[in-house]
Amino acid sequence: MSDDQTARQETFRALLRAQRVWDLPSLPSFDPDAAPDTPLELFHHWFGEAAAAGQREPHTMTLATVDDEGRPDLRTLMLHDADARGWHFASHSTSAKGRQLAARPEAALGFYWAAQGRQVRVRGTVTTGTATEGQADLHARSTGALAAALTGRQSEVLSSRAELARASEAAWERAEAEPDAPVPTWTLYVLRPREVEFFQGDARRRHVRLRYRRTENGWERELLWP
Repeated sequence: MSDDQTARQETFRALLRAQRVWDLPSLPSFDPDAAPDTPLELFHHWFGEAAAAGQREPHTMTLATVDDEGRPDLRTLMLHDADARGWHFASHSTSAKGRQLAARPEAALGFYWAAQGRQVRVRGTVTTGTATEGQADLHARSTGALAAALTGRQSEVLSSRAELARASEAAWERAEAEPDAPVPTWTLYVLRPREVEFFQGDARRRHVRLRYRRTENGWERELLWP
């Protein structure tokens, strides 16, 4: 490694180590004994508190899947709903995640709400909604979301940014002129949770971790070591 590379590495390490976690006046308390019987109810509650605390984009989450060689893959996308069926998101069935979920319909979700030092992890089986549900999901979103969906070819190799600009411009024109334009590959996915973990950070690193596990008789709750 050259002297310049060494210096850049040391600069990066110094910057990395200077960062602070949960630089807040205080973190919220969380009593797992008072948690509701179902993870969905607690998720709804925590989501509302994250939004109220000023967390930017609390609906963004990390989706982890596995490819056809068993290698993990992940990306950040938006939550579209969370109800009795499960946690909802959407994408093209022809995208990398769409193909991976078709081959192996298991996934994990991760939410991180730094404004309150909280994480939520969800693991389970993924199913697809109907074509009608997929189109309804798409058309309930913004014109920009429809234009992006109409642009299509997600995860394919792009020859140039100019090609993207041309395709995007045409997609925007169609989205504005035809707000109900169909996108056959747009698919609603629902992750039915098998496990849901709620993590509350603690300044003294005595983090609270509460895991819900689905059983034949409903949900079991258990604490985990941090």
